[in-house]
Amino acid sequence: MSKKQKTIQKEISLSGVGLHTGKTVKMTLKPAPINHGFAFSRVDLEGSPIIAAKAEYVVNTQRGTNLEKNGVQIQTSEHVLAAAVGLDIDNLLIEIDSSEPPIMDGSSKFFVEALEKAGIEEQDADIEEYVVKEIISYRDEATGSEIILMPSEEYQITTMVDFGTKILGTQNATLDKMSDFKEEIADARTFSFLHEIEMLLENDLIKGGDLNNAIVYVDKELSENTMQKLKEAFNKENIAVKPNGILDNLTLHWANEAARHKLLDVIGDLALVGIRIKGKVIANKPGHLINTLFAKKLAKIIKAEKRNNVPSYDLNLPPLLDIHQIMEILPHRPPFLLIDRIIELSDTHVVGMKNVTMNENFFVGHFPGAPVMPGVLQVEAMAQCGGVLVLNTVPDPENYLTYFMKMDNVKFKQKVLPGDTIIFKCELISPIRRGICHMQAYAYANGKLVAEAELMAQIARKK
Repeated sequence: MSKKQKTIQKEISLSGVGLHTGKTVKMTLKPAPINHGFAFSRVDLEGSPIIAAKAEYVVNTQRGTNLEKNGVQIQTSEHVLAAAVGLDIDNLLIEIDSSEPPIMDGSSKFFVEALEKAGIEEQDADIEEYVVKEIISYRDEATGSEIILMPSEEYQITTMVDFGTKILGTQNATLDKMSDFKEEIADARTFSFLHEIEMLLENDLIKGGDLNNAIVYVDKELSENTMQKLKEAFNKENIAVKPNGILDNLTLHWANEAARHKLLDVIGDLALVGIRIKGKVIANKPGHLINTLFAKKLAKIIKAEKRNNVPSYDLNLPPLLDIHQIMEILPHRPPFLLIDRIIELSDTHVVGMKNVTMNENFFVGHFPGAPVMPGVLQVEAMAQCGGVLVLNTVPDPENYLTYFMKMDNVKFKQKVLPGDTIIFKCELISPIRRGICHMQAYAYANGKLVAEAELMAQIARKK
């Protein structure tokens, strides 16, 4: 029985302080449509720009996983993403009025509580899951950090940490079922070592730091000068080192809380792959850098497999839209109408088809004696499919024109010749906003991928 995608029932807000900025942050968790995935929206900036939670946008992993797109940044994304994954949520929009979510107590606890309070509901779409069939690994030779992903019946994670310090020692943590995340992992707080805290204070970082949102392991002698700086930074009259080597009076939830928090980070960072994972992760000395490098590698593997997995459609069935219905939606007309049928159409994707015949006018000059469909026209045909997708969102498509805005990562894999039937599949990368359709498009012919591109088009009302 297939599993359904999930989102939350209603929006919910919570406020706190950003760990590094020290600013009060309001974060609102909102329901999102099917196939939306996780995304952040900076509501403090003009246009409330959206950054999808994808590994490709990772730009920095110092003190957290930081994303950036078109100059817009999101810091320390991992804790809230881990909460969403841990509660089996697929689609979520995270609005924040600063560059980073509130640190809260340094764990995912408060995010889990907020999401549960908002309520979780199933959506009318099956989940997309990457089933691991063979071992995938990534190793950093310099640090000895390694992540291995292997086949398993469930998404499982094991972390092994060793910082080479007596105070922390070697720790392990395992999550066998994601349904145990709330009880076993969510409350695990972030941690740091005293020498790192000193460096961060000297560089005017962790402005939102608090002895209640980070475990501080004292790995060196605590001087009077350092003691005074910590008192001022954390607004404490007295600071002490407890017998377990933890700064101040914070009590550990588990003896291996550090390893559990590293497991939490792995879940949050691998959420950036953008798809559920069915497999077992073994992470030896994990950190945000190796986590996100592995996420990027896995995302590329999944994209390549998806690209080479040619979809199958029964072209003998009546089309969803025939050529006459297409012309009621699109402004294009022969000889520049480059799709013949629409096979599938939803809020987030469209599948179209074109029969390429020798009668196409472009074959006259491209090329005499060796006819090949120009790649630019293949891209145009994919964009026209996207035009159907975006024009389907307005009640009077006949009053709009569609315009190309951008094309990225365009690749041509095979020649398209007279007699070929091309299938175009376009899927939204982000929700349609202000008539702008941003999509990933593929073209298939003869059981092979012939072209792919990331496209953006906009509709505008006719003058």
